[in-house]
Amino acid sequence: MTSYIFLTILLLSGSSYLMGRTKAFTIAKNVGGVKGLHSLPSHYGMLTALGCALPAFIILAVWLLAESPLITSLITAGLPPEIAGLPKSQLGLIINDIQNVVSGNIVSREPEPYVLEAAQHYRTLQSLSGWSLAIIILSFMLVAGIFTYKKITPELQARNKVEKIVSFLLLLCAVFAIFITIGIVLSVLFEAIRFFKVVPIHEFLFGLDWSPQTAMRSDQVGSSGAFGAVPVFAGTALISMIAMMVAVPIGLMSAIYLSEYASSRIRSFVKPLLEILAGIPTVVYGFFAALVVAPFFRDSGTLFNLSISSESALAAGVVMGIMIIPFVSSLSDDVIHAVPQSMRDGSLALGATKSETIKLVIIPAALPGIVGSILLAVSRAIGETMIVVMAAGLSANLTANPFKAVTTVTVQIVTLLVGDQEFDSPKTLVAFALGLFLFVFTLLLNILALYVVRKYREQYE
Repeated sequence: MTSYIFLTILLLSGSSYLMGRTKAFTIAKNVGGVKGLHSLPSHYGMLTALGCALPAFIILAVWLLAESPLITSLITAGLPPEIAGLPKSQLGLIINDIQNVVSGNIVSREPEPYVLEAAQHYRTLQSLSGWSLAIIILSFMLVAGIFTYKKITPELQARNKVEKIVSFLLLLCAVFAIFITIGIVLSVLFEAIRFFKVVPIHEFLFGLDWSPQTAMRSDQVGSSGAFGAVPVFAGTALISMIAMMVAVPIGLMSAIYLSEYASSRIRSFVKPLLEILAGIPTVVYGFFAALVVAPFFRDSGTLFNLSISSESALAAGVVMGIMIIPFVSSLSDDVIHAVPQSMRDGSLALGATKSETIKLVIIPAALPGIVGSILLAVSRAIGETMIVVMAAGLSANLTANPFKAVTTVTVQIVTLLVGDQEFDSPKTLVAFALGLFLFVFTLLLNILALYVVRKYREQYE
């Protein structure tokens, strides 16, 4: 129902735009043409469309936010007293079963009669809510559209009103993005604080043993988990460093060649091929690492009497480096290509060779963009999961040997949150602590990059 309502809003808004624009042209005939209007006819049409659509979208958003809690409360009130009086956790499971029956999902057991009855009531309330929403939105759209349509006059400052509305919407989007970011940070932070109340933060940051497999019973083997995250941090750093050792030289050299040495024909052919690497799904890279690269390194190691694990940091890092080459090469190529030609000509005119011009003029001028591309590649490497799962394994080994199996922060987060987990055990809450560490580390990377760029710009400009 919601999709049909959304489509109806778009259609009526488009019709309102055409009606407002047509009326503006009609009025213009009586005032000496379009120049007799305060604004262009398109502004009058846009004002009519916005006046018709904005109330509808506001009502739709508020209704959708309030619909589910309201229906759930009505369903809960209609349950048998012995069911409605259950603890909140057990009642939540019953409500979940009712919603599964409504949506047609498979439930764990044969539904009870009261569950089926509540599901039928849930469907009725959903249908009633949908039709009520459609009637209310259509009524408001018609009233608002007619009101705005009748206000169209030659003196109406439609352009000013439209610009104010659009500016407010843009500001609202920016504020919404900021609040979403704050919400994400706070949600991770609060759960991490719950974890640090159970496990001391110094044990998490400096502990050398990682075994978060806590038991369900106190008498079970392994009931006390180890949450020292240093092996996980070290594995993340090791694989990311190997990836950057592959991606940065190849990507930067490729960018220099494409921008400064390659002909336009070669550039138009090679650059899209490099960018194809960025479009390959990471699971495909994982298969490539597990089936081709890892066995190749293992067999090559036997030729030199080296013990290379089938799941090694080297295989994961190399394949990850290949994956993020386009992040370095494409962005670096764009910023190098954007350096003014006058700087190249001036350097060559002073007697510098082409290679000296690249090293001493072009690269310094493009340094901010190059730093940005490398930062993006580092963030991509730190956040990668599938390649590490398939090529490096899950073993949290504290080692600097790239031939050994290691794991990363993102892999452990996925592992800890897979399956039905309760958010009251250290095993689950530690995933949020790891996520908080990733956030802080990425933030520090951004601060470092901004510092480098600003310092360079002060010297250069």
